[in-house]
Amino acid sequence: MKRIRVSASRKRNSKKVQCLSSSRTSQSKQKAQTITELRHKYDLDLLLNCINMVRSTYYYYEKKCQSIDKYQEIKQLIKQIFNHHKGRLGYRRITLLIKQKGIIINHKTVLRLMKVLGLKSLIRIKKYKSYKGKQGKIAPNILQRNFKAVKPNEKWATDVTEFNVSGNKLYLSPIIDLFNGEIISYELSEKPHFNQIVNMLKKSFTKISNNTNLILHSDQGWQYQMKQYQYLLKQKGIKQSMSRKGNCLDNAIIENFFGILKSELFYLKKYSSINQLKQEIIEYIDYYNNERIKLNLKGMSPIQYRAHYYQI
Repeated sequence: MKRIRVSASRKRNSKKVQCLSSSRTSQSKQKAQTITELRHKYDLDLLLNCINMVRSTYYYYEKKCQSIDKYQEIKQLIKQIFNHHKGRLGYRRITLLIKQKGIIINHKTVLRLMKVLGLKSLIRIKKYKSYKGKQGKIAPNILQRNFKAVKPNEKWATDVTEFNVSGNKLYLSPIIDLFNGEIISYELSEKPHFNQIVNMLKKSFTKISNNTNLILHSDQGWQYQMKQYQYLLKQKGIKQSMSRKGNCLDNAIIENFFGILKSELFYLKKYSSINQLKQEIIEYIDYYNNERIKLNLKGMSPIQYRAHYYQI
């Protein structure tokens, strides 16, 4: 029988596959992948013998790995977004950022792909929910996800989002114009009280005339069910619209703004105080309205796009 001399390098690789074979956590797929990596250097039979795998099993996993993955590009994009934001974003915000690139994908698909990739958000901030049951009159869903507005001050949307800084809370309540994504008015508060909503409304009312026939859409939060809130809208001639219960997609435009704000500001650094965060949110909203260009606004910022509309 012919004797085969085994080099030191070959012995080391042999030990590598033997070690993998003996590992309790190793799987057949990983074994097959290791064989593929070493096959260009060593005989297949030798590798199969070292790793204790039959030829048919190896070919099964090799063929499986070579099959086309229809989500390959999406997976790569998910990893890029996740790594760019240093693990700060969960599947919902990653879905928002993917959709901003013009890719239509369900958030459940993103969640499943993140599990396959072993990606999990490092941040666990409980989302603020203003719904506390029926507190007053529920308005009909006039908007019906028709987020397109052909002129300024035709359709507005509002909501409240929560920030957490070392256990201290900050609440942001803005109104966004669906025509150009401009933040019409906003109010920051350390408690989610009704005065925050009233102050925000009064600021926005200075920018429109009475009886504009404008639609203001929100979710079914307790603030928007208040008689005083509904009275203020009626006095100004504004039509109230509400999302269906528990359906955030009915108010997707402002949810998208919250996703952008947190992705581009809040999740990029660690804040030492609420006051620091307040100041940076004020600066960011000014930047968002005046400087942050959007592809769907022909490369203009929201205020530039509004000015362009009035010029033509």
